[in-house]
Amino acid sequence: MSKPYYIEEDLKKFGKITDFQKEMGDKFFDWYDEVFKEGALTQREKSLIALAVAHAVQCPYCIDAYTKSSLEKGADEEQMMEAVHVAAAIRGGASLVHGVQMMNKVKDLTM
Repeated sequence: MSKPYYIEEDLKKFGKITDFQKEMGDKFFDWYDEVFKEGALTQREKSLIALAVAHAVQCPYCIDAYTKSSLEKGADEEQMMEAVHVAAAIRGGASLVHGVQMMNKVKDLTM
């Protein structure tokens, strides 16, 4: 039996991305750490945003990481699901708004 593509334990290996390219990996982690520091947004708000984005880009590793992070930073299940719904609404809206391009093309081709 083949192993699944997504292996939960691989999330723990994320820090090893520097093994193949230390300079860029270190720069990424420096930037990443800076992004998630408390600033105009709280760390809880940033974790909820990250959770929503994780769903939009469909990254199972990110979903796991930011579910945990959101809980640790004080978000509750209702807030987390609301963030997921925001991501879903934006993603769905982004698909639908491209329908305007299709409508414009139809008009160009049929008029």
